[in-house]
Amino acid sequence: MSKRIHARRGTARPVRLLGDPVLRTECDPVRTFDTALERLVDDMFVTMYEENGAGLAANQIGVGLRVFVYDCEDDKGRRHVGHVVNPRLVSTGGESLVAPEGCLSVPGLRFDTPRAAHAVVEGVDVKGRPVRVEGTGYFARCLQHECGHLDGRVYIDVLSGDVRREAMRAIRDLRG
Repeated sequence: MSKRIHARRGTARPVRLLGDPVLRTECDPVRTFDTALERLVDDMFVTMYEENGAGLAANQIGVGLRVFVYDCEDDKGRRHVGHVVNPRLVSTGGESLVAPEGCLSVPGLRFDTPRAAHAVVEGVDVKGRPVRVEGTGYFARCLQHECGHLDGRVYIDVLSGDVRREAMRAIRDLRG
């Protein structure tokens, strides 16, 4: 059974991999709310589903704009599907949860990553209407992960100590 809920048309785009400078560049705010933005969001959903992801930031497909899409569950098993344009991570809290985390731009690797158990993101939708998204558990992790991408960070930047060293070794090994 496919997890697709977002049923709009769209085209899958190649996911940029760690090492691509677009992933390390802070994204620009969206200033134009038009059909091109709607197409971008549609393409992002299609790409996320094709890659079996839970979230996708625009720079992961080479577009340096502050947009992300998501389709994931919270800690109570409730499914959340949507997008946020010009998101701001306005609040994180609760205990720090350490759980395996991966990334479509760092395929095949997962590392225990600390994230806050609760997150709140504010922004707008493709029409410019205000959006506030609040998540717990895995959904909170997703919101923090995607906001990080738009600031030019990847999840391995959150790692420290032995886990970070292990991640860096694994990434070096993948690159050969």
